Amino acid sequence: MKQLRTVRKIVTGKDTVDGAGVKLVRVIGYKDTAEFDPFLMLDAFDSTNPDDYTKGFPWHPHRGIETITYLISGNIEHRDSLGNSGSILNGDCQWMTAGSGIIHQEMPKASGRLFGVQLWLNLPARDKMVDPQYGDIKCEDITVVDEDGSKVHIIAGRYKDSKGAFEGRYVKATYLDVEVTAGRDWSFESQRGSTLFIYILQGTGLFDPTGTESITRKHAVLFNEGDRFWVRAGDEGIRFLLLSGKPLKEPIAWGGPIVMNTHQELDKAFRELSENTFIKK
Repeated sequence: MKQLRTVRKIVTGKDTVDGAGVKLVRVIGYKDTAEFDPFLMLDAFDSTNPDDYTKGFPWHPHRGIETITYLISGNIEHRDSLGNSGSILNGDCQWMTAGSGIIHQEMPKASGRLFGVQLWLNLPARDKMVDPQYGDIKCEDITVVDEDGSKVHIIAGRYKDSKGAFEGRYVKATYLDVEVTAGRDWSFESQRGSTLFIYILQGTGLFDPTGTESITRKHAVLFNEGDRFWVRAGDEGIRFLLLSGKPLKEPIAWGGPIVMNTHQELDKAFRELSENTFIKK
């Protein structure tokens, strides 16, 4: 018999300013790594005021992680130390493997609404120093399963018999953008032993068939162990991101934009930055 995943924790996150002055909500972060493993951080941004975000994220390094930027609407220009450049536009996703090291900048441009998230996904110890690479996922390449009462955008992983636009190279994470019509149910068969959480973008939902407490937008919900996730959409419907992946259960040494396994590795990364030997490729 399938075991229903129950709510373990509801996270509001906190307003913060990052980069050169970008206003965002840090939904999960440094203090949440043990519970949300292998996911490290989730930043959410939603603004119609360009002053909130156009100062952007100027040149900064990353090592030891993957950064996954998903834009429902907006325009973020990016450029890096390897000579790559481009734009993340409405419905696009950029899956960047920082690996051994990359220095890049992300500069949101003024638009009607900047609405999306950036997720940090940890890399296993054995893969911390892989070559940097990109998985550029265009809106038109994202598989959409349109069912009676729901629409599922499969960014990565699988949903039922459908394969997503991308498959993680190092952590086989599932990343879904799910829309459910008001009053309708939706469920997802999940792998036992995996971490599963959602971030509610819009609307409200009930996550316990026997309960009455709905959870509203701009909350992350972490679920207990189980095989099946279930939601019933509220009167406004609901749209949420579903993230799932197998925990790494490895030590974490985190310093700003760099996440390694030991403090020695972290110290080495910052020493290489100062010595201009950080970039390996």
